[in-house]
Amino acid sequence: MSNADQRPTPRSGPRAAPEGARPARAPRDARPDLARVGNANGEVRLNKRMADLGLCSRREADEWIARGWVLVNGQPAVMGQPVPPDAQVEVLPQARHQQAGQVTILLHKPVGYVSGLPEDGHETAAVLVTGPNHWRDDRSGRRFEPAHSRNLAPAGRLDIDSTGLLVFTQDGRVARTLIGEDSDVEKEYLVRVHWAPEGPRGGGLVTQNVQAVFPAERLALLRHGLSLDEQPLRPAQVDWQNPEQLRFILKEGKKRQIRRMCEQVGLHVVGLKRIRIGNVVLGNLPVGQWRYLGANEGF
Repeated sequence: MSNADQRPTPRSGPRAAPEGARPARAPRDARPDLARVGNANGEVRLNKRMADLGLCSRREADEWIARGWVLVNGQPAVMGQPVPPDAQVEVLPQARHQQAGQVTILLHKPVGYVSGLPEDGHETAAVLVTGPNHWRDDRSGRRFEPAHSRNLAPAGRLDIDSTGLLVFTQDGRVARTLIGEDSDVEKEYLVRVHWAPEGPRGGGLVTQNVQAVFPAERLALLRHGLSLDEQPLRPAQVDWQNPEQLRFILKEGKKRQIRRMCEQVGLHVVGLKRIRIGNVVLGNLPVGQWRYLGANEGF
């Protein structure tokens, strides 16, 4: 008789639980994320309500709540507290004072630096935020302090091979405006291209007067109709700036988005520069230098 023949025959019907065993728990109902969708009474978590009101970011809200700087209907708030739409949210002066000291930096990023954490031996562009690199024509009136270069977060990405306007901020409100889920801020780029229908090293390469050979229907695709990462892209404004350079205006920022869009229509990007984010322009800010976002400026 084989080993298979010696296996016990499975018993039919439900098996009895061992004596003293705990009964299995019924699966919990899947609950929606209160911070994301709220509940039937319109309640959301306090940190989301504060962010929606434009008071701060969710992370800042949690910090303020933990420090006792937030009141809900006159009472100290509790972390994770759900609040109804008519709740009165009050922020104490200590939080306002802390927020007033936060800075937003506008950097003209050179090629060769990454926007976020260092990677593959390349430095983050944040290392350029130093006293010597502060643009002497900065009109903000702020004086550089070492604390201004700490806890800076990039509010949007700019590829290592790209240059132009890059924003670093300590202010969660700015980050939310630029990279929040519902952000609608325009970003404008100048993009120098070659016509490369078979790739940058393939046949048919055109490096001058690209506009003359680029099919009009492919320009229409750049404006609307492409997808990245299996997600359709939002409509974009794309026009010729000169025979070798396109102007892109986007309201989203997927990784290497413009380069990947161009590849899909037979263009090879040889230069990319961001010149505007919302109402803030790069202007005459020199490469590798930075300035403060002024009190009278906003995205």
